[in-house]
Amino acid sequence: MATNGAVSNSNNSNMEGRQKKKAKQKEPLRRTKTKETWLKRGDVHGPSTVYVQVLGAGSRDNSASLYVFSEYNRYLFNCGEGTQRLMQEHKLKAARLDNILLTRLSWENVGGLSGMILTLKETGVPECVLSGPPQLENFLSAIKSFCGPLEDIKLNEHRGVGSRSRSSGEGGRSLTESVQSVRALCSKNYVCPRPAAGPQRGTDAGENRSVVLELIFNPKTRDPSLVVSFICKLNPKKGNFLVSEAKELGLPVGTAAIGPLIKALKDGRSVEYEGREIRPEQVCTPTDPGPVFLVVECPSEKFIRSVCTNQQHVSGTEDPAALVVHLTPESVLSSERYQRWMESFPSSTEHLILNEHARTVHNIRSYKLQAQLHMVHPEVFPPLRHYRPQAALHVPNVRAECLLKFQLRPTLGWNRSVQCTCTTRFINSHHTQPAVTIDGFRAKKYPKHSSVSCFLLADEAEQFPEVVFLGTGSALPMKTRNVSGTLLNISASQSVLLDCGEGTFGQLCRHYGDEVDQAMSKINTIFISHMHADHHTGLLKLLYQRKRALSTLGKPDSPVFLLGPGYIMTWLNQYHQACEEILRHINFISNKCFFPNAEVTWPKTLSIIQSLLKKNGLDKVETCLVRHCKPAYACSLTHGSGWRLAFSGDTMPCDAFVSIGTGATLLIHEATLEDALEEEAVEKRHSTTSQAIGIGMKMNAEFIMLNHFSQRYAKIPMFSADFSDRVGISFDHMRVRFRDLKLLPSLTPALKALFAEDLSEMEEQRDKRELRNTKTAAPDFEPQKNKTHSKSPLK
Repeated sequence: MATNGAVSNSNNSNMEGRQKKKAKQKEPLRRTKTKETWLKRGDVHGPSTVYVQVLGAGSRDNSASLYVFSEYNRYLFNCGEGTQRLMQEHKLKAARLDNILLTRLSWENVGGLSGMILTLKETGVPECVLSGPPQLENFLSAIKSFCGPLEDIKLNEHRGVGSRSRSSGEGGRSLTESVQSVRALCSKNYVCPRPAAGPQRGTDAGENRSVVLELIFNPKTRDPSLVVSFICKLNPKKGNFLVSEAKELGLPVGTAAIGPLIKALKDGRSVEYEGREIRPEQVCTPTDPGPVFLVVECPSEKFIRSVCTNQQHVSGTEDPAALVVHLTPESVLSSERYQRWMESFPSSTEHLILNEHARTVHNIRSYKLQAQLHMVHPEVFPPLRHYRPQAALHVPNVRAECLLKFQLRPTLGWNRSVQCTCTTRFINSHHTQPAVTIDGFRAKKYPKHSSVSCFLLADEAEQFPEVVFLGTGSALPMKTRNVSGTLLNISASQSVLLDCGEGTFGQLCRHYGDEVDQAMSKINTIFISHMHADHHTGLLKLLYQRKRALSTLGKPDSPVFLLGPGYIMTWLNQYHQACEEILRHINFISNKCFFPNAEVTWPKTLSIIQSLLKKNGLDKVETCLVRHCKPAYACSLTHGSGWRLAFSGDTMPCDAFVSIGTGATLLIHEATLEDALEEEAVEKRHSTTSQAIGIGMKMNAEFIMLNHFSQRYAKIPMFSADFSDRVGISFDHMRVRFRDLKLLPSLTPALKALFAEDLSEMEEQRDKRELRNTKTAAPDFEPQKNKTHSKSPLK
């Protein structure tokens, strides 16, 4: 009970401190200057550089997403899990996003939205326009259950019900979107959308109007049949004034008199100068009317009729589409009707396909780092893999690749200069060479035929239990460390997942490749330590993909045992009611039910707990409250064969956790910050390296794996003086078996050699920080000159 009180009181004081420090967000200077430019230019100039860029190609490990760039605005179409990580890796700044547009309210499209909103809020973005189906409002309301209030960022919702047009961005300079609802014709209630020109007379118009009104006034209705297409047209860009031609015609170039003449000519009006008529085409390039592109999602065969009979897609604007982006699975693309619809566009229209058949590497830095670590030990750091189905389509099209661009201005066409074309073979061959050339690396890495190679010789019984680290970073996904997720493979058929941050399923895809369905089907239990977004927002996608995996493998569908804070059900219930069905995928048990002295009386809960223990071969599962947010939990799992795993979640040093983890075979403890940042660790309620090791020693754990590093330690954390042969550090995609834990410290010299430059930089930063702190803490003394009698420091 004392621990509970300490957690509560400390949380309250910590919250008060944060509120005092909180300052009003200021609008970034970039936005202020851009707005001033718009006001000066008026309607003369549309954006001169605009392109559509593939971010996520729609492969199984990265949901489909598009990034649209112009000088004035940045747009993001769909924001699935991993989108923010891709933007960070490929230097597409999230802080510059003005608009996020969603084609459908499915987790595939919104899985990364909560994290993106939190990042925009933290970076000081004052406003972001969100466009999508009407249930978007309810989704934003639901995420507040774990994101907290979002007063610091203004979220303008634009619900795409029916057909309407709007200009996006301040001043409407970049893009005009015609928002088009597309409904599946899978029952008599599902009808085609209302035409953009407005309601028409007759039965069809009335039927459409009634459906639209129903969606507006019943926004909490879960409606997976609603999909929104976007018909996007760039604002016109007036032609450039040709100075040399104007001089030849005798116009007063370089004088004040030229201003009114240029304005009139650019507006398309002829002018008279010195008795001569000057026509616009003589001194101006033609006006660019603004190309059109479409973003269309057709998620299943049920939507084909609605999409293909909707004339707005083909004739919604005066100009033919330059590009149609299809967020469409192969089963739809292969249908004859959909292919005929694609062929109905002019031959000049380009078709871009985003789906699971994309063959591209998104997270190049992860592959590069793993290739280098693979040289340290090939079994502890296995090479990353791919999930790569084949596809073919006779309609001319382009398959999406990460960073592939379609230029809309200044010229029209594909730009492949920056796309990710690296294959796994390329990564392995080009990025392992630098590791080999590092001084001392060859001597310090393990020999190929060393005793550590017993990994390869172990029979199936000795391979388990096995831990696979899927995410070892904190706060937000970054290019080399994803957020929290740890897979415990108890046996060849049963697995437990400890925390499930955003992108956990993508990490599973990269780790297991074509065998990901088998790995997913084995996960029967998920433990969520607390409700911070970096620990649970990967849950929904994992549940949906697990159901798909079971179906693909012909196995019976069964819910997972979900252990978590009670608050998680508030979030899941709201999402279930307003967005997508989810609750039948889980059997929920509150973490409180596993307190050492908990008395569980409900027969159904007791039955679920017994099933969980029996299925995993566990004697006991215990949880306790820890010193982080309220509530946050740690857990320990004790197996029938005698081993025990203790998992800290996020916490400061906590005696209650020591109690439930005593004698653990393996302790996985967060070590967010280095020892020199202990004050920051206290403020953020995390542990330092030495504090985590200290808990392990106090717990008498056989081995300690440090985890959940601040993203400032992108490749390797700082080592403290108390590292011993009982301590190891985790990396994404690291795979360790319990019987080989004590061999891991032998890899430390090779890791230090590989990342010597990074460690040197961090030590230099630490020294500078300490020097800065010393100067700040030292009192200011006035130099004593002839005033030896004065011993008081002057301020």
